[in-house]
Amino acid sequence: MKKAFCLSCLLIFSVSFISAQAGKVYDNLSVPSKILKMDRKYAVYLPSGYETSQRSYPVLYLLHGATDNHTGWVQFGEVQHIADKAIAEGVATPMIIVMPDADTGQMGYFNNIAGNWNYEDFFFQEFLPAIEKTYRIRASKQYRAVAGLSMGGGGSFMYALHHPELFSSACPLSASVGPLSMDEAKARIKKTNPEITDEAKIKAWFEDHSAIELVNKMPEDQKKAVRWYIDCGDDDFLYEGNCLIHIAMRKKNIPHEFRTRDGEHNWTYWRDALPKVLEFVTEEFHQK
Repeated sequence: MKKAFCLSCLLIFSVSFISAQAGKVYDNLSVPSKILKMDRKYAVYLPSGYETSQRSYPVLYLLHGATDNHTGWVQFGEVQHIADKAIAEGVATPMIIVMPDADTGQMGYFNNIAGNWNYEDFFFQEFLPAIEKTYRIRASKQYRAVAGLSMGGGGSFMYALHHPELFSSACPLSASVGPLSMDEAKARIKKTNPEITDEAKIKAWFEDHSAIELVNKMPEDQKKAVRWYIDCGDDDFLYEGNCLIHIAMRKKNIPHEFRTRDGEHNWTYWRDALPKVLEFVTEEFHQK
């Protein structure tokens, strides 16, 4: 009887300890946008202790892929479980993880070439400032990171390449790196905006939305501005673009980590990648 009582006490203590270490996820929040003329939803992970502490936290903007929305990393990516575990094990520092919706109205993290869907403007001019006023976030470059999968991996590339002054690290996973050539850019525009035929306009869009073009033209003083972690499965259909960005960075002597593991373009791969992402961004969040 005494042994059974002790086991019961141990079980109760273990459950209570695990519960105390759990963060919280809210996945039906929104920010009003004048730029997009609508409210934009987002999800947020708040680490254990957020509600009772007075401290400010670093932030990771975690971007979903095409056909998902802000709940993708919550429902399929198991972000709460993975973040709780990484923090409890000391692999990651407690952080706020923000997951915006980029698949309502139109799909994508960028301003479109037609100028009628300026999501990137919304993200930097409205969303990021609103989030960092709402939550206790350490709102400086060192404590801000971006990561994402597939379309969100493309968003991670573009946001950190367009704004290296805002992010300490970027972690594109299985990323869509943008058009690999001008011909590919023309084909995309013809499919999505056939009314646009101005070659100069298409060229300008291509040069601003191809990660490889942006890397090739990166100024010398920006090569170490962002720490890069790039990960793509060896059976992923986006493998070519990720390899090409790795080669471009090597040629330009841009420090980065490039990983390829056995895997495809799926949630099994991205769930396995997330703990390393949290560890990688933590390394930059910490003081050197």
